[in-house]
Amino acid sequence: MVERANKPKTLSSTPALPPQATVTFSDDNSRVIAELPTGERVEVLLYGATVISWKDASGDEKLWLSEAAKLDGSKAVRGGIPLVFPVFGSVPDHLKTKDLPQHGFARTSRWEFLGKSTSESLEGETTNDPSVKLDFGLSSGAPGLDPKAAAHWPYKFNLIYSVTLNRESLTTNILATNDDSQSFECHVLLHTYLRVNDITAVSVTGLGGAQYVDKVDSAKTKTQPTEGPLTITGETDRVYTPAENTVTVSEGSTEKYRVTRDKFSNVVVWNPWIDKAEGLADFAPKDGYRQMLCIEPGTVDSWQTVEAGDALAGAQTISLVG
Repeated sequence: MVERANKPKTLSSTPALPPQATVTFSDDNSRVIAELPTGERVEVLLYGATVISWKDASGDEKLWLSEAAKLDGSKAVRGGIPLVFPVFGSVPDHLKTKDLPQHGFARTSRWEFLGKSTSESLEGETTNDPSVKLDFGLSSGAPGLDPKAAAHWPYKFNLIYSVTLNRESLTTNILATNDDSQSFECHVLLHTYLRVNDITAVSVTGLGGAQYVDKVDSAKTKTQPTEGPLTITGETDRVYTPAENTVTVSEGSTEKYRVTRDKFSNVVVWNPWIDKAEGLADFAPKDGYRQMLCIEPGTVDSWQTVEAGDALAGAQTISLVG
């Protein structure tokens, strides 16, 4: 055998892989939990593919979840990030959705966990940003589909929902494909409950000059003032159509969240305040309205037509900035 002059030296040890994100199931297989090696964590209930918890590396919760929320699949979850499809609220005069549950069937069906993907930057890089993506699926004919959907939504469809956890952000992305031979109309919305410390100290920017429908005031169309941020001083339920893609939520002088939407035309801002919270059976504690604000990207001000074989997509990224 001829000896090579520059043959490679034997490695003294095998290089270790960088720490990996972990993905586990709860003991009852009702939820999927993903955790980054740096400690960030997200928990997704298969019922509704509802994100029910998102914690930063120090364990601080970023989403509000009602203490009375049903997590056993008996009803839609109050809090976290419920999925709204194919109808926002109830629309009695819309033939194809009028008999569906409020906010549709996506949040009242058991989704299938399709798998995970992870990525970590190489050792030695100036930034180390591990991430994990969880994929969930729901389709016509699936065993977990809400029976009301099968009875009242006469279309073949396929939904793919992805939840991506990064060190400083959470991204949720939904893709709705029409597998039918005819078009259908739908709404899509990500009903995100952000946790805050004190709603009276919260301000929202990125909505200045936007038109909105004020559902607390007889669905009148109004315009958000360009001067100053939006503050919450009573029951708030508004469907905005802003020009800017990012809404920023601050507490006092400190920015807390930036919610950036992609391919969604609307942002719903909701807080039930005192009287509405009292009337919601699954809203607890009753003064919990002080610790939450819903910033909900979606397309709900008009029906979106999805032609046969086409798809509708939308996403939000919630970034931590405080």
